[in-house]
Amino acid sequence: MQNIKKYILISCLILSSAFAKAQTMSLEQVLEIIKTNNPQLKMYDAEIQSMDASAKGARSWSAPQLSTGLFMTPYATSMWKADGMNPGMGAYMVGVTQMIPNASKLKADADYANALSSVEVENKNYTINELNALAKTNYYQWGVLDKKIKIANENLLLLEYMIKSIEIRYKYNSDKLATYYKAKSQYSSLQSEIVTLQNEIAQRRFLLNTLMASDKNTVFEIDLEVDLKDFNAALIDTILLSESRSDIKAIEKTKELNGLKIAIEKSKMKPEFGVKYDHMFAFGDRPQQFSLMGMVSIPMPWSTKSNKATINSIQIKNESLEWQKQMILNEATGMLLGLQRALVNLHKQYDISDKSIIPALKRNYDTAILAWQNNTGELFVALDSWEALNMAQLDKLDKLQAILSTQVAIEKQLETK
Repeated sequence: MQNIKKYILISCLILSSAFAKAQTMSLEQVLEIIKTNNPQLKMYDAEIQSMDASAKGARSWSAPQLSTGLFMTPYATSMWKADGMNPGMGAYMVGVTQMIPNASKLKADADYANALSSVEVENKNYTINELNALAKTNYYQWGVLDKKIKIANENLLLLEYMIKSIEIRYKYNSDKLATYYKAKSQYSSLQSEIVTLQNEIAQRRFLLNTLMASDKNTVFEIDLEVDLKDFNAALIDTILLSESRSDIKAIEKTKELNGLKIAIEKSKMKPEFGVKYDHMFAFGDRPQQFSLMGMVSIPMPWSTKSNKATINSIQIKNESLEWQKQMILNEATGMLLGLQRALVNLHKQYDISDKSIIPALKRNYDTAILAWQNNTGELFVALDSWEALNMAQLDKLDKLQAILSTQVAIEKQLETK
């Protein structure tokens, strides 16, 4: 029995360990889950499927018209039957009419219906880009917050060592009481800061769970791999932007749809044909009769005014869409140039902080703490140097966050993953 319990406990530990590992999610995994599960994207999928399903009936004809009733029948019912010299009068008629649509109209309708979902496809891609940018921003913020917590925890251990050393030194009058309280206050401030950082991480986790359509309380960790990118200025080109951005593609697809609408309106100004067949069941001794007639609708100037006005309206809409496209490209190129310049400066500031400021402050802190340990310096000086180093480390992480946020903004404008 004890062995069975032991095996169960081991199995539970193995499963829990595997589960814990499965909760670490890379950025690519988060983005893939968003693409698969996000309700907004599923809405686009359903809309696209609906449009494609509707397009299957685009070449259908109009329903035939059936007619029935009395034909050339006298009111006097006595005259319906054959009587002597009267062979009977009137008939009961059954008829059917079928309009035959113009082949060009059927093709125009089908082309429009088949292309209708193309705009929604680009709208979906645009929404994916927006959601990806939001997810990346929060993922990177979470990663930077994790690094800040790591630094804060390291500093807590350091301050704890200082406080214990001060307590020992104070017994032998080797340190001042004011130094002790300063270290204690900084220790408490760091604890409070960690609580704040943990709360901010929880907020990012809630948002990412919302984007992934997961349970909002699902706990998982992230694995931030910092990739500082250098975007080439040659990428900021209107032609490349037109080829990569979904909102520009959606405008182009809308213009194509408008062109297909124009084709439909033009097809309506072409003749349409029809066939009408009637069969008469004659009363009395009269023979049965039929009629077979062809019909054609002839567009006239007064009947095509609406079509011409619609065509003119669509052409003006396309002109408006072209200006909208130019507006988006103009704003995007200007924004990208500004973001790229900001990114270059942020990289420089980050490098200065990483390679010059922090190493110098670290040496200053090491010198101050060594002097204090050897009773040749004051702990106040060591605490001030530690505080300066800590602020510089946090400032470096803030610059890292700014770099990552700027990268996301550039990738959003370029619509790259």
